[in-house]
Amino acid sequence: MKSPRRLLTVILAGVVIIAGAGWALSTRLRSPADEAARRAAPKPSLVTAAVERRKLVSTVVLSGTLEYGSPLPISLAGAVGGTSELQRATRAPRQGRIREGAVLMEVNGRPVFALRGPVPMHRTIAPGTKGDDVEQLQRALRRLGYGGSRSGTFDRPTIAAVTRMYEAKGYEAQEPTLTDRQAYDTLRKAVQTAQETLATERKVLDQGRDVFPLKLKVRNAKADLAAAKRALEQAESRRLTPEDETKLAAADAAVRAAQEKLAEAEQALATARNQPTSAPSSTPGATATPQPTSAPAADTELLEMRVANAEADLAAAHEARGRILEEAEQARKTKLEELRKTVRTAGETLATAEQGLRQARQLSPTRLKVANAGKDVAAAKEMLAEFARTYGTSVPPGEVVFLPKLPARVHKSEVKAGQRIEDEVATVTSSVFMVTGSVEAAESELLRAGMKAEIELDTGKTHPATLTAVGDKAKMPGAQQSTDGSQPVLLTPAAMKGLKAGTAVTARITIGATEEPVLVVPLAAVITSADGKTRVRIEYAQDKTRDVEVRTGLAADGNIEVTGALKEGDRVVVSDA
Repeated sequence: MKSPRRLLTVILAGVVIIAGAGWALSTRLRSPADEAARRAAPKPSLVTAAVERRKLVSTVVLSGTLEYGSPLPISLAGAVGGTSELQRATRAPRQGRIREGAVLMEVNGRPVFALRGPVPMHRTIAPGTKGDDVEQLQRALRRLGYGGSRSGTFDRPTIAAVTRMYEAKGYEAQEPTLTDRQAYDTLRKAVQTAQETLATERKVLDQGRDVFPLKLKVRNAKADLAAAKRALEQAESRRLTPEDETKLAAADAAVRAAQEKLAEAEQALATARNQPTSAPSSTPGATATPQPTSAPAADTELLEMRVANAEADLAAAHEARGRILEEAEQARKTKLEELRKTVRTAGETLATAEQGLRQARQLSPTRLKVANAGKDVAAAKEMLAEFARTYGTSVPPGEVVFLPKLPARVHKSEVKAGQRIEDEVATVTSSVFMVTGSVEAAESELLRAGMKAEIELDTGKTHPATLTAVGDKAKMPGAQQSTDGSQPVLLTPAAMKGLKAGTAVTARITIGATEEPVLVVPLAAVITSADGKTRVRIEYAQDKTRDVEVRTGLAADGNIEVTGALKEGDRVVVSDA
């Protein structure tokens, strides 16, 4: 039988259990009114957001892929080795970095050099070739240390520099082939044969009987003309003939004799006139003193007559001399005119003889042979000169590939060793990474080359970058045109460390940013009134607001810069209850 204490315990436990169950049941049971009140919507309230003070940065976000930039397909401009034989790759392009002056590949055992320059290789560069491509080749040779000239012509110094470049890589520069040498020798012999034929025909023409008399007339006419010209030159160089000189000398002697005779007569007259004569004094008682008196007129009259005769003789001598000079000058003019007429006559005779000779030769069959032989010589020389312009050491069009930028990177080889060269041989890229992606057309209007950007890897690490191009300028070669209107974008990382080709990244391009922290509110909080003014509503008490006029600034990521009568921490209404 159970003890009273244990029975009491059991009874109390049962009461407690029953009471607890009742309480629990009572908490779950509600009246219809209580249930309706619980399910009713809460009292409406405003949706607000705090005014913040921070820097605001506006960005355009896009997804992209890290790739080596500026892919460029490469094809050879022509034959390698200077021949048109089948072109096969004997060493395919190898992936990896390639520097200027390196051998990109081999075709038929010949090298294909990679050089820097914007002008594509498009022809054989042979001796004498001029142009922008030659100047570009010369600059590349000097950069690589092989020297050469700056003439813009593929001359001997440039050929020597090209030869050094080939030898440095273990090859020989392209020399004329056997076919070229045979062709050159054939053309040279053709010139010699034509010249020999011309000489033979000329000899026959010169010895031809049909023109010999006319040639003799020409020679005689030339001799006559030369003699007439010499006689004219001698006559023009001398003012007097020997006879005239003799007469003039005699006249000069007569003048001198008359001058002497006149001088003697004048001297005698002067002496006679100045000689004094004595006369006795007429004073009485004085001693007689002789007085000087002039010579009598009878004593000087003869002397004066002699002076007058001497003067007349001198005038006659001068007049005779003048007549001699005048007659000599007239005779000279007559002689010169006769000689000039003789020269003209001799010239006309020579011209007539030469014209007759020319006409005889033109009508002669031998002359026709000479003319044809001369044309053959000219044609043979022209063909030899044209061939010689490209004869010698040359650079075949397929042995150089000019790339816009070097160093570069061979991204993909399009041929294998042993395959025929038909189209593209490789694709090269720049040696730096680029991020390729696209943005919507509206966003592309906000982008400008040079904007700062940031790329984020899947690890969360970020790297600075720069927007390089937007739109068509950013389109990669071979890329298809977008059908949704999006525009391609190209970005360049600031550094390559830590980056890997083919990695997917997120790029953020900064299109605007505030220099200092500014007040920022959600875009939804800004209201434009009917009067055109911009406002926000500030909640200053529970569900109580007031309008504040603001000026807006930069917008980014759903927020916008504002200025006005508000401060950091204020609550602005984003939407009504």
